[in-house]
Amino acid sequence: MIEQQIKAAIRDIPDFPKPGIIFKDITTILKDPVLCINIVDAFVDQLKGKQIDVVAGVESRGFLFGLTLANRLGVPFVPVRKAGKLPHTVKQKTYDLEYGSAVIEMHVDAFEPGANVLLHDDLLATGGTITAASELINELGGTVCGFTFVVGLGFLGGKEKIAPINGDIIVLAEY
Repeated sequence: MIEQQIKAAIRDIPDFPKPGIIFKDITTILKDPVLCINIVDAFVDQLKGKQIDVVAGVESRGFLFGLTLANRLGVPFVPVRKAGKLPHTVKQKTYDLEYGSAVIEMHVDAFEPGANVLLHDDLLATGGTITAASELINELGGTVCGFTFVVGLGFLGGKEKIAPINGDIIVLAEY
């Protein structure tokens, strides 16, 4: 049911950010507060019994549901940001993109060593960013205990890429 609600709300934007790509715009979901609550409820239901100490959300759309999810689970939220956005001492991770590279970072004191970190983002595509975020969490002494995504683009192979990190992958709406 939640998958159909999400898919009905998402707007497809053809040729964005470049020709041939159909962008899945989740901003239309944000116009529906009941759907937003249902999305977080669906994550919480599927995470029952899982030991989660922290939720980390990937910039920027991973913040939208990641913070609410952390609040509902009663655990801290940690932002995974693009380079240069965090004010305190950080650890960075560089990773490859289709054309070039990018850098993400976290505060070095974002969580306690040994913490079980649930990693959240709005969309799972190729898995490059989420893999880099996982490596960063490991380098800071945490353990990725699972992943949550509102949308997954299964044809891009992201699930297969991140499954070796942790096979506990929740995708609410798969394309």
